[in-house]
Amino acid sequence: MKGFAVRGKLEYIKKQGKKAFIPYIMAGDPSLDETAKRLKLLHEAGADLIELGVPFTDPLADGPTIQRAAERALNSGTTLRKIISFLHDFKGSIDTPIILMTYLNPVFCYGIEKFFHDASEANVAGVIFPDLTVEESDSYRDFAKAYGIDTIFLVAPTSTPQRVKKVVRSSTGFVYYVSITGITGTELRLESTFNEHINFVKSFGKPVCVGFGVSTPQEAKYVAKFADGVIVGSAIVKIFHEAPERAYEFIKSLREAV
Repeated sequence: MKGFAVRGKLEYIKKQGKKAFIPYIMAGDPSLDETAKRLKLLHEAGADLIELGVPFTDPLADGPTIQRAAERALNSGTTLRKIISFLHDFKGSIDTPIILMTYLNPVFCYGIEKFFHDASEANVAGVIFPDLTVEESDSYRDFAKAYGIDTIFLVAPTSTPQRVKKVVRSSTGFVYYVSITGITGTELRLESTFNEHINFVKSFGKPVCVGFGVSTPQEAKYVAKFADGVIVGSAIVKIFHEAPERAYEFIKSLREAV
């Protein structure tokens, strides 16, 4: 995989006049063997990119569904080191770029440069650190650039224009637009100014993908009218856990809506 595959994939999708579908699952929930099967299923269902969560004991941005998934993953012994090793063995199984979403603490414990080196060797295409501010991100972005990994930062409806500019400048893959102020899995209630906010963020020239709260094909279809991509997390994590036999059909319906 050549470097900066997130950026490349989104540019390719945009040229086709389409929107990106980006599902999220938690690595190691309930095991890394099962994660391999789910990654293949997401690929087969038409995912353009896949967000893979790294379990953490204090996940500030995550709602109950993803917190419980993290607990199951931690209980099965999943660590960042094991995830990187797993992805190294898994590479080549699918050609869908994988984005790691991880809090900083596991990366700090791993070693920042070693993390980016090993992640690159494991074909990780992008990284999201929900608890990293752009002001503190210089060394992370430098290593990401050196190893061909895209960086993705978050903006919210409450972000000031100055904050949006900083985030856009720091994001090489896409800008992650948090559609609600709160935690993942919260009910989606879009303000009437949603499309204006999205268009403002898009005006700086980077792709904008929307996540947090998108849980139905109808919501995904609406969001895709304005955004370059739609991220669905909690609803997918939930169906894999509660009704795995229905997961493919549900994920396919989200893909078709986008």
